Amino acid sequence: MRMKILLMTAALSLTLTAGPVFAESSQEQQPPQSPPAQEPPTGQQPAPEPPQQPGVPPASEAPPPPRPTQPPRPFPEGAKVAYVDTQAVVSQSAEGKAAQVQIQTFAEKKNGELEPRQKALQEAEQKLEQESSVMNEAARAQLQKDVERRRVDLQRAQQDAQRELQELNGEIQQKFVQKLLPVIGKVAQEKGLHFVLSLTPDVLFADSGLDITQDVVKALDAANEGTNTPEKK
Repeated sequence: MRMKILLMTAALSLTLTAGPVFAESSQEQQPPQSPPAQEPPTGQQPAPEPPQQPGVPPASEAPPPPRPTQPPRPFPEGAKVAYVDTQAVVSQSAEGKAAQVQIQTFAEKKNGELEPRQKALQEAEQKLEQESSVMNEAARAQLQKDVERRRVDLQRAQQDAQRELQELNGEIQQKFVQKLLPVIGKVAQEKGLHFVLSLTPDVLFADSGLDITQDVVKALDAANEGTNTPEKK
């Protein structure tokens, strides 16, 4: 049985959290601090504490009164919501295209490194298939052992290459998201938006009038103009 080289090219796929990628927020108000306790003047004895009645805990042990909770910020009237198709941003922006080229180039490099091992395995398998009937038992066993060794070696090399490709994909995705989120926030603020959601397959319907994907693509290209040359790996 012959094995084929199978090194899957990991496509850059942005997996953002289920929450909004942008949400307008305000700083939490800090509760006023209590003034420091006044110490009695030097040489003056503190006033004696009043006698405690039975069953009444001392004032120092009494539970503090509940702190007033800050009321939630009222939801703004006429709140504006939009969404971004992040996969479209990847496929259409210069930054995303450069990332895809970098991943594809790395995958082709690894496939090139695997080809000699694949060829050697195929030759050994072919020899075993064609000549095993005329070989003595010792020669046949040795060739079978060689085929198995080459097969295991190729499998390990494939797994290592696939792991490296996945790691590279993760690094590129992280860098891409770090550049994308501030751009989405900037576009949202310019448009006076309160929420920007990521369009996912779970969304059953979305009005195209709320789509700001192209605005984000243009803003991302403008922010990274001249800096999207693929890195060599």
